[in-house]
This record gives sequence, structure tokens and C-alpha cells, in this order.
Amino acid sequence: MYPFSFTKATSTREALDAGLRGGRYIAGGTTLVDLMRETVERPETLVDISALPLRQVSATKSGGLRIGALVRMAEAAAHRAVRTAYPVISQALELSASAQLRNMATIGGNIMQRTRCTYFRDVTAACNKREPGSGCAALHGYNRGHAILGTSDQCVATHPSDLAVALAALEATVHLLGPDGERTVPFAGFLLQPGSTPNREQAIRPGELITAVEIPAHPRPLRSGYLKVRDRQSYEFALTSAAVALHIRGGVIRGAKVAAGGVGTVPWKLPAVERHLIGERPSDRLWAEAAEHAADGARPLRHNGFKVELLKRTVERQLSTVGGTK
Repeated sequence: MYPFSFTKATSTREALDAGLRGGRYIAGGTTLVDLMRETVERPETLVDISALPLRQVSATKSGGLRIGALVRMAEAAAHRAVRTAYPVISQALELSASAQLRNMATIGGNIMQRTRCTYFRDVTAACNKREPGSGCAALHGYNRGHAILGTSDQCVATHPSDLAVALAALEATVHLLGPDGERTVPFAGFLLQPGSTPNREQAIRPGELITAVEIPAHPRPLRSGYLKVRDRQSYEFALTSAAVALHIRGGVIRGAKVAAGGVGTVPWKLPAVERHLIGERPSDRLWAEAAEHAADGARPLRHNGFKVELLKRTVERQLSTVGGTK
């Protein structure tokens, strides 16, 4: 680990000032500290923001839910309003990491976490995300766990967050505070596909601070849930996952929100699947037909072609679970 200075912000103004001077925000530290130990990240200054008043979970005037950036993952998963209104979020959080990490890691930190690609974390390997222009070792290396959607010739790393998949499905919004004041960014535009600039991962400006994530109101009743498929059941990242929310009234699907994880360079919204569901009656046949669109546009690599079929099956199973036909 390289030398660094450390400061503790007692107000958002202090935090923003330090951020503008190049400081890196840290709260739980469950990702950044690991990357610093591996010398992938080498910040000169860390700004501890854990004392800031960003720990509330509250209902919005429109009937949605706002989760403060410093709410711990375990706290959000256990919160009654989250569990009742959006089980998909609670389940995604509970299937993430270990209990110890969930007790430390924050909501804001979770969506800012960087890829678990082994080549990214190996400072001797070529990685455009870590060192632009150096190449992508994963393209022709061992890429079983890498992305099949949203890739480019610069990067094929998956986004690791389970929570982000649920937020993408529910079309959440990220609240930011910066030198120019407050602004909001739709979650679909917050996490960036690699394209030709894989080192730029979020639509966040220098010095900006995440203050909250907001889930909009959705028509009720709303059934939702999260399914994670992985090599082992404990402390493992997804090979595929599916976040599903369905509004079913009068025996007909009136609204559908579906996103996938473990397969995209960002949490992957599945609009073709959603369109196939709306206006139809739940059935095993419908789930299978809709899930056939889950891998539309996929570009599998040498070792991860199995993800195409696995993704379809994951989505089909979760549609069936949430839709209630099994």
C-alpha cells in the first residue's frame, strides 16, 4: 500500500471541499481499501464521510423510497419499508458479500464498487480500465466470468453489484451533491458502458458526492424478487442474476421491470423481455417465450458462451417465481 493522508469530514461542505482537492471519499471502505492494498488504487488523500447525515430511509412524496448513501447494506436489507415495498432490493442485498461486509458497506459505496475482473486487480496484466491504452488481457485470456452484453474491444469486465441490478430494474435515480449544487441522474445513465473509455465508470463529476438513491413509485400490487446463480452459495459473485418486478392486476401483467446481472459490463435492463410480458396473462409458456429475449445482442467470448443459455434460464425461473405460476 502506498502512503496517503487521511481526513475526516464533519459536514458535507468539508467533504466537497476535500473532494475538489482530489480527495477520495471513503465510508465502509470494503472495496477501496482492498484495491489500495493491491496497489490498483493509489489515492493521495482519503476523506472519511461516515459522519455525514446520509443514513435515512424515507418515503418520498410521490410514494417512492429514498435510501441515504451511508445506509449500511444490512440496514437497508432489514428495513421494514424496503422489505415490504421492494423485496427485490432486500434479496439482492442479502445475497451480496458476507454478513460482515454487509454490516460495513454502504449503499453509495456498493454502486461505486469496481469490477472483480482478475486482470483488473493484477497490476502486471494489461487492463484498459486500470491503465488506458494498455490493452485488455481478458479478451484472449481466461474469460469465463466476463460479460457477454455491453462489451467493447477495450473491456469485457462485468459490474459486480447485485444491488445495482435491482436498482436498474426499478429504474432508480441517483442523487448527487457537488460544487454546482444538487442534481439527479437516472440509474440507467449513472453506470457507464466501457466503449472506448473503460476507465470512466460512472457519470459522476469531480468532487461530487452521492447523497441518496431513490426508487420511484410503482403501481401496486407489485411483486418482486432477485435470483442469483453462482458457483457456490456463499460469498461469490454472480454468473447470472435476474431482478424482476411485476404489476399483475385482474390476472394480466400491467407492468414489468426486468434486469440481469453477472452478464453485462453494467447491470443490464431487458426491455425486450418486458415488452413481451405486458398485456399478457402469466403462464409457463409466457415466461419461456419472454426469457428467449434475455440474451438479445450477446457477444460471448471463448470461455463464457454458456452464459447465453444460463441467462435465459435464470430469467425464466425468476419470472415464474415472481409471477406465481410455480
